[in-house]
Amino acid sequence: MYITRGQLSRVVDSYQQPLNERRMFSAEHPDASVFLSHKHDEKALLLHVKAFFEHLGMKVYVDWLDAKMQHPTDKKTAEDLKKQISNNDKFIFIATEGAMDSPWCSWEIGIGDAIKLEDDKIAILPIAENDGTWKKHEYLQIYPHIEYEDGHSTYCNGRLIPQGYYVEYPSENGSIRVVPIKEWLRTGMPTTKFL
Repeated sequence: MYITRGQLSRVVDSYQQPLNERRMFSAEHPDASVFLSHKHDEKALLLHVKAFFEHLGMKVYVDWLDAKMQHPTDKKTAEDLKKQISNNDKFIFIATEGAMDSPWCSWEIGIGDAIKLEDDKIAILPIAENDGTWKKHEYLQIYPHIEYEDGHSTYCNGRLIPQGYYVEYPSENGSIRVVPIKEWLRTGMPTTKFL
């Protein structure tokens, strides 16, 4: 099941720590890190996604929270973004209708693909407005995507997938492969999977 804006908001609201918009990225932080590719005018959604991944123990990079990125977009912006995509452990694209139509997001996915795909370090986080058909953006179907399993409806090899958040890989020969999100965030190729 795709994650909805409302579900994401409820999950973040359940955390004990309040949402902190001013938490800045620090390259010195020792934990694993995530680069979030997103549409800039969807800041409220982005802040919830950021809090979600921080709650999972990840350091999250958001370009407009980086003081070094506070300049008009130009060639230097592209160079800095490319460096950040490379430097962060994982690349996650927040797939909303607006983000899929953004030239900058499309460019970032291309960079993320070149740098992260082979090492299993790229995923799509579709937000529920998208029905998964990816009209005009069919190329997104080649990437793993983050989903919520309710623990009642998805079976793999006769086993019910427990409730939680997972990275689901594109189907190969009709088989489903999912990995718990926490495991995917902290490793390269997954060790736990449902086939």
